[in-house]
Amino acid sequence: MNADKEKWVLLIVLSIIWGSSFILIKKSLEHFNPFQVGSLRVLIAGIILLPVAISNYKLFPRKHLKWLILAAFTGNFIPMFLFPIAETEVSSSIAGIINSMMPIFVIIVGALVWKFETTKKQIIGTLISFTGVCILAFGGGDSGELKMIPILLLLLATLCYALSTTTVKSKLMEVSSTVLSAFVFSFVLLLPSILALTGTGFFSEFSFSKDNLMGLMFVSLLSVFGTGLAMMMNYRLLKVSSPLFASTVTLVMPIVAIIWGIIDGEKLTYLQFAGAGIIIAGLIFLRTNPKK
Repeated sequence: MNADKEKWVLLIVLSIIWGSSFILIKKSLEHFNPFQVGSLRVLIAGIILLPVAISNYKLFPRKHLKWLILAAFTGNFIPMFLFPIAETEVSSSIAGIINSMMPIFVIIVGALVWKFETTKKQIIGTLISFTGVCILAFGGGDSGELKMIPILLLLLATLCYALSTTTVKSKLMEVSSTVLSAFVFSFVLLLPSILALTGTGFFSEFSFSKDNLMGLMFVSLLSVFGTGLAMMMNYRLLKVSSPLFASTVTLVMPIVAIIWGIIDGEKLTYLQFAGAGIIIAGLIFLRTNPKK
């Protein structure tokens, strides 16, 4: 498969996997608290990928350790907690919509940190999408209440993803996507996830009840597919495309997230639909005739 075709296949598959992650987070929260969901998500991925990390330890990028740590915590640790915390207040559909802001943050972080070129069209697209976010935040939910704090948490998580994506593209492309994922989850994040989970009282309170086992099933699906496998595919996508192209996976993700939300009985207000449409319109505008 040539690189151009591969990047589109990866983009579509990633959109489906990550778009489904928000409903899995919601289902996991029915059984565990947000901190347990985040810790378990990282821990399970770290355990599964540990054999890969150990067998390839000689490839560990010691000279780029600081960048590996930065990419790991911003892309695969901090957001794992921010999304569950936010989803205790907003729907999985809105979480998916807000995550579509990632291309905007990629442009901002790329320009400020890595000196990527920024065009006037990208700036205009960013402003259009930001307007959509404001409408979405003030659009209310079923209760009509303002959900500003969870919206800000979701935006912070998306900013973290953008920082991780641009860091990987700029500093860590010499490591294969599978091995890089293994290093991130096993060598860097395995211990922090154990400590975080211990701090929640999970190990002292856990019992093999039907409720807990159901929760573990949802978190395991989220971890294996939405975290471990998805990050391997994302790192591969970064190898065969640009950070901005890779980030546009978030254009399709909201559609998948909204479909799952509707199936699960979620509802959006007309104003929130308008905000979501403006976000996506801005993203499409900034992606028109992009530079490769």
